[in-house]
Amino acid sequence: MSGRGHTRTRTHAAVSGTRQTPGTSAASLPLRILRYGRTQPLLISAIAVLLALVAISLVIIAVGKNPLQVFHSLLQGSGIVPKPRYAAGKAMITDFLGLLDAMTPMLFAALAVAIAFKAGLFNIGVSGQMLCAGFLATIIVGYSGLGALMAKPLVILVGLLVGAALGAFVGVLKARWNIHEVVSTIMLNYIIQYVVSFFIKSSYIDPVSRSSRAISSDARLTLMNVPLGDLSTRIPLCFLLAVAVAVLLYLLLMKTRLGFELRAVGANRKAAQYSGVKSSRTLVTAMVLSGACAGLAGVTYYLGYFNTIEPGNLTSVGFDSIAVALLGNSNPVACILSSLLVSVLTFGSTYMSSAAGISEYIASLIVGIVLLFCACSGFLQYLINRDRSRGRTLHNVAEGEGRDDGEGEGDGEAPEAGEGDGKTPEAGEAS
Repeated sequence: MSGRGHTRTRTHAAVSGTRQTPGTSAASLPLRILRYGRTQPLLISAIAVLLALVAISLVIIAVGKNPLQVFHSLLQGSGIVPKPRYAAGKAMITDFLGLLDAMTPMLFAALAVAIAFKAGLFNIGVSGQMLCAGFLATIIVGYSGLGALMAKPLVILVGLLVGAALGAFVGVLKARWNIHEVVSTIMLNYIIQYVVSFFIKSSYIDPVSRSSRAISSDARLTLMNVPLGDLSTRIPLCFLLAVAVAVLLYLLLMKTRLGFELRAVGANRKAAQYSGVKSSRTLVTAMVLSGACAGLAGVTYYLGYFNTIEPGNLTSVGFDSIAVALLGNSNPVACILSSLLVSVLTFGSTYMSSAAGISEYIASLIVGIVLLFCACSGFLQYLINRDRSRGRTLHNVAEGEGRDDGEGEGDGEAPEAGEGDGKTPEAGEAS
């Protein structure tokens, strides 16, 4: 096309307004607002929680109840808001300590998922790793008769080592033979579930409760029936440990070379490997850390919040922690807040069901809706990233067209001169 044609086309586009600034469509405006700033993960999580509350309110209205009253009873059951009355030996502080006890394994499990996410891995086997660590700690320490000063640290150590060993096994399968971690961890879930169930039913069954025999109180990581004035409460010994682990993992990810390598491999494994990062070693390290956190979740659940293991079942904590980690954007410190939110829902739903007159099935539905929207925070992040990459592509195309137009104007001068001389470009070249 001649330079005059280029100029005419470009002028027509400018007059008609068909050329627009890339990424300025009204439909993408909310996504562009969320693109920028360090507060983006917080805004995404807040939007997910807000949408969940709206959906829950619609469900509650549909069953003929007042959403504000239901939410108030939920906070009452979690020990955040006082109840109208309490049983003997109970108060608001006892409910809140029970909430912290339930939150401890949830936080450890969320950290296990989050640290794997940072390295681009999906540890869906947290529940199986929890069960294996809890079972081995039960038979090694829980039935040993050791005193509290030796038993409690040993329980933590066993959980840490068992979880790390399982994580290392999955990491080696991924790094050495490229076996997808989702497949290997799902298979391990089933293997651990049925093997542990076999041993409990054959050697450690309680004939009355049909679960494993209760461990000794010296080995339990939750102090039960602790006198606090006129109250009798429970104290989770590992709650502060869980918070400390979350802070340490954050510092590890953001302030150390290992953390940079984990995040680099998670962002682009091939690029990280090309830049000198040993991706195989990094993947194994990430799964070791993830499995260690899952093992701590197992011992604080089966030898803390509970003191027995029910054969044939995997706890839902390991699966709920996936939504918790997504809500916290895989940030270890943010997982503390997201674990608290989900624990409030699960722990307070029992009282909410009785106080607000809601069926237990509706209460479970409410918890499920929140977890669903928490998981959707990852989908919002995907939409933002897609909108950002599309905007960059349009911007590059616009710059390329601008360069072509400039070249076309320069090329258009010679043919016009040729026309005035009565010569064609070919004739000029021949001469």
